[in-house]
Formats: sequence, C-alpha cells, structure tokens
Amino acid sequence: MSQQISLPAKLINGGIAGIVGVTCVFPIDLAKTRLQNQRQGQQVYKSMIDCLIKTVRSEGYFGMYRGAAVNLTLVTPEKAIKLAANDFFRCHLSKDGRGLTVFREMLAGCAAGMCQVIITTPMEMLKIQLQDAGRLATQQRKPCIIPPNRLATTNTVLSRSYNVVPNTSPHPSATQIARELLHTQGIQGLYKGLGATLLRDVPFSVIYFPLFANLNKLGKPTPDEAAPFYWSFISGCVAGSTAAVAVNPCDVVKTRLQSLSKGANEETYSGIIDCFGKIMKREGPSAFLKGACCRALVIAPLFGIVQVMYFIGVGEFIMSQSSLKLISD
Repeated sequence: MSQQISLPAKLINGGIAGIVGVTCVFPIDLAKTRLQNQRQGQQVYKSMIDCLIKTVRSEGYFGMYRGAAVNLTLVTPEKAIKLAANDFFRCHLSKDGRGLTVFREMLAGCAAGMCQVIITTPMEMLKIQLQDAGRLATQQRKPCIIPPNRLATTNTVLSRSYNVVPNTSPHPSATQIARELLHTQGIQGLYKGLGATLLRDVPFSVIYFPLFANLNKLGKPTPDEAAPFYWSFISGCVAGSTAAVAVNPCDVVKTRLQSLSKGANEETYSGIIDCFGKIMKREGPSAFLKGACCRALVIAPLFGIVQVMYFIGVGEFIMSQSSLKLISD
C-alpha cells in the first residue's frame, strides 16, 4: 500500500522551516549578494566578514537584514512548494511503495525545482535590489567614483530611491519596487532572470534531493525506521552545501541579471549567454565562485533546519495527525 502524504502538513512544515532558517542565515545571504555583484577594481568588501562589519558600521545591525521582510514573507510558500512538490512527485514515481532509483529521485527533484521558481524568481528579484542597495551607496560615497552623467543613465526603477541622491532619501521598500516594476514593465518585470533562476534551482534540486535521501538513509537503524533528527540535520547540511557550491556559477549569473541598478562602469547584460560571456572575459573563471563560501554557509544550516522541522513532523503535530518525533522509535 502506497504511503499517504498530507499536503497541508507538508506545507506547514516547509513554511515554518523556511522562516526559522532564513532568520538565522540572512546576514550571510546579504554578504553573498554583495560579493557576487562586485566587479574587479571596484571592490567595496574584501570578504564575508569584512562585508558584515562594514554593513553594521554604515547601516546598523538591522542593515544586515535589509530585504529580509520580502524573503520571510515569500519563503513560506517557496519552501512549502519545493518540499511538498518533491514529496508529491516521489510518491507518484514510486512503484508499490518501493524505494526510488537515483534517476527517479533526480526526476522528482527536477520537477520540484521547476515548481518553486513561481515564487523564487520574484522573491529573489526584490530581495537582491534591497540587499545590494548598501553596496551601491557605499560605492557612491567614494570620491570621484560615479560621475553625474553615469548616474543619469542608471535604472529608472531604483534611481529615485538611492542612486541619484545618495544619503538623502530612504532605501526603497519591496512594495515600492514591485509597484514600480509592475507599472513600467508589467508582470514580466518581477520575473526578470527567470531563465537563470531555473538554471540554478533545477540542478540544485536534482543534486540536493537524491543526495539528501541517500545520506539520510545511512542513518536509519533499519530500512523501515526513520533516521534520528540530528542525522537528518547533518544530511541536510551536507547535501545543501554540496548542491549550493555546484550551482554557484548559475547563482552569480542570476544575481547579476536581476540587479536593476548598477554602480560606476558596471556593465549591463542582455541575457544568460551575454552575462556568462562578459563575466568570463572581463573577470575570469574565478568570478563564478564569488560568494560560494557564503552560499554554502547559508544553504547548509537552512536546509539542515528545514529537514529537521520536516522530519520531526511539526505540521502533522499542529494538525493533530501525530506526535512529534525527535528520535527514531
């Protein structure tokens, strides 16, 4: 008899896990975005630690959480869709309740990754504008770095907020940016970089879910028992960090494409291939590893926490379907 899955419980698990995880690791994610957007010769930050220190000094403690509101708002449906979709496809790809082959696990992960971009793309789009605002403001404060004629040609969506008159107007909110994009570009404005997001999230899920499933299987006392929660956490961390580093080049391309506002002498890109070619030509292969350490540090605990919440069964407990499980029976 095939195992019955409770979609509402899975959605609750994914949502709670996403909120807890994002709250814990968001400052590192902010550092990742700012490091990835730096160009050679225009470095504002030397490393992740340097970025966080300078952010606190110039923007205060809450500056490290710039863009967190939109992430916390949308991470619930994003993580819920990702995890629930993977469970759904795994359930339907399994035969008579038997284990999946690696190929079928990868297929389920691929489908889950494709489903999540519905939420991920606009979430990342808005988050990146807010996260990168501090880097642009810091760059502008450097003497003679941005001539007035360069500022006049920056993106109109954000120029009124923090490009034209730095330090005199507040940073834009996610609502303001979304409203302006919808007004000027329509719904496709929020989905700028959709192709690059697919290019990142589909391979990530293809790598992550099978790797996690097989690592987690090693911690099961018997094939019919669940692995302890701490083993699920470790498996989530290892699988998440491995997948994150593997797709980091795609994440760099996505971040560059979704950055609406540019600093001095920062090039624009017409698409994925153009972005990839310009980065390779002007910055070299090492540019595709920018922020890889930060991304691994973000994804590892995030997915570790996600899997703990998911496998403990918080959603099932809330819906009174079962009691919480902290260890295998």
